[in-house]
Amino acid sequence: MNELLTTSEMSRADALAIEAGVAGEALMENAGRAVAAATLALGRGAEVVVLCGPGNNGGDGFVAARHLACAGRRVRVALLGGRDRLKGDAALMASRWEGPIETLQPDCLKGAGVVVDAVFGAGLSKPIEGAAAAVVAAVNAMTVPVVAVDVPSGVDGTTGEVRGAAVRAARTVTFFRLKPGHLLMPGRSLCGDLRLADIGIPGVVLDTIRPSIRANGPQLWRQHFPAPQADGHKYDRGHAVVVSGGPWNTGAARLAAGAALRIGAGLVTVASPTAALPVNAAHLTGVMLTEAEGLDGLAAALQDSRRNAVLLGPAAGVGEETAARALVALAAARPVVLDADALTSFAEDPPRLFEAIGADAGRPVLLTPHEGEFRRLFPDIAEAAPGRPERARRAAARSGAVVILKGADTVVAAPDGRVAINADAPPWLATAGSGDVLGGMALGLLAQGMAGFEAASAAVWLHGAAANRIGRGLIAEDLPEALPAILADL
Repeated sequence: MNELLTTSEMSRADALAIEAGVAGEALMENAGRAVAAATLALGRGAEVVVLCGPGNNGGDGFVAARHLACAGRRVRVALLGGRDRLKGDAALMASRWEGPIETLQPDCLKGAGVVVDAVFGAGLSKPIEGAAAAVVAAVNAMTVPVVAVDVPSGVDGTTGEVRGAAVRAARTVTFFRLKPGHLLMPGRSLCGDLRLADIGIPGVVLDTIRPSIRANGPQLWRQHFPAPQADGHKYDRGHAVVVSGGPWNTGAARLAAGAALRIGAGLVTVASPTAALPVNAAHLTGVMLTEAEGLDGLAAALQDSRRNAVLLGPAAGVGEETAARALVALAAARPVVLDADALTSFAEDPPRLFEAIGADAGRPVLLTPHEGEFRRLFPDIAEAAPGRPERARRAAARSGAVVILKGADTVVAAPDGRVAINADAPPWLATAGSGDVLGGMALGLLAQGMAGFEAASAAVWLHGAAANRIGRGLIAEDLPEALPAILADL
């Protein structure tokens, strides 16, 4: 059930269900009944005002209104536009509503104790304006709970973006499968309590649709997650290498190294410039240390084939030296994670990086940009692609790397088109050093032999899960310490 359907894919699912013999009328009846049940579950006896739009979302609203009235609730219905604009199943459901139909305007909200928002669905294609925008503003100014049908009106179901204005819901009821916009910001913040209803669409339709976007979680990667064997030894679990910055910039590498060790890598080494050796040596215990002065020093440190995964970039410094060190790491024919300064160092010539990644397509490479770093590497994609999943997908295809587009709604995309959207990260994860820890987690999983997309997705989810367990007041150093309990739960 972790598949996410874009608005076009959801329309296809509806059509396939109808082709398979499920009546569209039945789908709408089931959807409206689910909305009514979710509204009744709020436990409020006050008057319900159902706001209906001119499409199928409005039809769901008419069904919900009928079921709420049958349950003994006082219900009023307001419609955007004339009743004669309704078509198909929506027109049929409106004909079954026996009460009056008001014109959708702010005044229709007077006296409402609960509002059902069935104005616009997930496929809204243009900004909300005029009377509808005035009603959205009036709804958001109220203090009563709002139950949204499919998505809060104004939220794009595919991208999560707001089209002009959007309702802020206390509860959202959607159908068959979640949409990307339910997990992507700002849509996620507007949905409130999210409920998924079975309305009779057979799951087999997914075999035809073959959705490529998933909600990130253990069900996506658990079967690939590395587990220590009873007769194994530390080299079976990989030897991760983190490249350190200079003597004044060593902490980021140590954070990443500690995370790689905590997540299960058998050994972890910090490859350090000569001047930074004393600083790193003073802080490292379970993590080992090796000298890696200049390009030749890093190449020498990577000659040992047991050092089988590399992270470079945290506090490395922006410039040609870091770019050259990244190329050395990529040439070493092992999994590589490039983060932070290693990404920005290619801002003037991104194809140079992509060519180096493509020179050995057999080993995974992870790029971990935040939005600003992404724009430096993929300026045209950042400008043109609709929504974060599509931006990350196009970037992965161009670069040949798995892209972790970091943020409150981190997106992981693979070159083959697979996408995972993460929704478990709390706001207190936005703190100095947390990205370094994420890079180290991904590195540790790669060192243990996990494939790139699965390693990236697992690291992102575990990162958020650890932050949720710690709670407010979190600092980056806390995250690796929370991993043992999270791993035990898995």
